[in-house]
Amino acid sequence: MNQPPSEIVRIEPATIEDLSGLTDLLMALFEVEEDFEPNRDNQEHGLRLILEQPRHGRIFALRNDHTIIGMINILFTVSTAVGGMAILLDDVIVHPDHRGQGYGAQLLEYVSEFARVKKFRRITLLTDRTSENSQRFFEQNGFVMSGMVPMRKML
Repeated sequence: MNQPPSEIVRIEPATIEDLSGLTDLLMALFEVEEDFEPNRDNQEHGLRLILEQPRHGRIFALRNDHTIIGMINILFTVSTAVGGMAILLDDVIVHPDHRGQGYGAQLLEYVSEFARVKKFRRITLLTDRTSENSQRFFEQNGFVMSGMVPMRKML
């Protein structure tokens, strides 16, 4: 069931107290991802690393008065190509009951403004090659396809 449009939502930095709700969102995301297996311990550990060591990145939570209904996770890196700090946008998720109301776009705009204020030079993300909806969503929010091909080595 979709949230009533009159309910107020806010985006704010996540805290360690949010760990369980954030982990629940990642579990839902990884259940539909082709490249990843949901593993509560792994997801919780990764979130904890970011929350407890903010030099690695930030997690922003989308909340209503009752619960976390979405999140966006950014990681910090240096890009020699742009000669400055860059962001790797790692996870964007809105709970299925709250999709289609513009919350994903709000999360992306929030991070874009954060990046502008903090003088980051680029935001990069990976999206599913097989999900045209995801690709379209990111393109509608200012992202463009790259000529780069993602590759991975699991350790």
